[in-house]
Amino acid sequence: MARLRIGSRGSQLALWQANHIATLLREHGHEITLEIIKTTGDKILDVSLAKVGTKGMFTKEIEEALADGRVDLAVHSLKDLPTEVTSGFHIVAITKRENPCDVLVAKRYAEIQALPHGGRIGTSSLRRQAQLKVLRPDLDIQPLRGNVDTRLRKLESGEYDAIILAAAGVNRLGLTALAKQVIPADIMCPAAGQGALGIEIRKGDHNTEQHLKFLDDSSARRTTTCERALLSKLGGGCQVPIGAFAEMRSGLIHLRGVVADPDGSRILRESRDGDNPLRLGNDVGEALLRRGGNAILQDVYGQAITAPQQP
Repeated sequence: MARLRIGSRGSQLALWQANHIATLLREHGHEITLEIIKTTGDKILDVSLAKVGTKGMFTKEIEEALADGRVDLAVHSLKDLPTEVTSGFHIVAITKRENPCDVLVAKRYAEIQALPHGGRIGTSSLRRQAQLKVLRPDLDIQPLRGNVDTRLRKLESGEYDAIILAAAGVNRLGLTALAKQVIPADIMCPAAGQGALGIEIRKGDHNTEQHLKFLDDSSARRTTTCERALLSKLGGGCQVPIGAFAEMRSGLIHLRGVVADPDGSRILRESRDGDNPLRLGNDVGEALLRRGGNAILQDVYGQAITAPQQP
């Protein structure tokens, strides 16, 4: 069996994810070591994600370690990976997906509608902010960065009435008792790829590829490919107000997409069924652009969207 080195960010959640993959690989007889790598996104904690605007801010340094041969594979939250994978790398596996939805975490409030008028909500996601504003325009939405522990400490200290987190992270860290409401996807459309892990290797490393192929989940591959195609069509990344959620229904892919103004004043929703992930993602993305998504995103980017691009 092989000796494999995994590259990962150092947050509690990232390490859970890396160790989860390490356990699966060890069960197949491989010898695994873990290398912790600090990324740009881990270093910039005093600025909201929307204002950083750095392509691959949670992946660049890990890819550099891959390129240099310091690690053999990288474990990413798929939603952090740019839709255009960097030249020279390959996503060999997309793992079975955790719950892709967002959750409301609060001490006293059971659901979003129960929050007090003007309640203070923590999130640095424009996607979450925009959809919250549609539902509750009175809420005071404030930036919230840092790992899950940091965010929970800020909630506990009373800085926020509630915070919004990904259900997948809450579940993986065993914090489900803190999650008051799993927010349905038709209310808060998740980020493309949320809940899935992407396993990245050097392109052409066929030996490592053979060891990792068993990690690929066909359903997760199809649905997240569809979501990421929509995101690519709209030229977006994890820092922009775009939601994409695909699920398998009776053998077809059902995709819903959302583009929203960060202040909630404009929101576009589109959903369709199809059997080709890339074509369906492109079609829904094109429909959203035609209906006014281009104008919304132009305001966000501060420039016309003439072709798909990464922020």
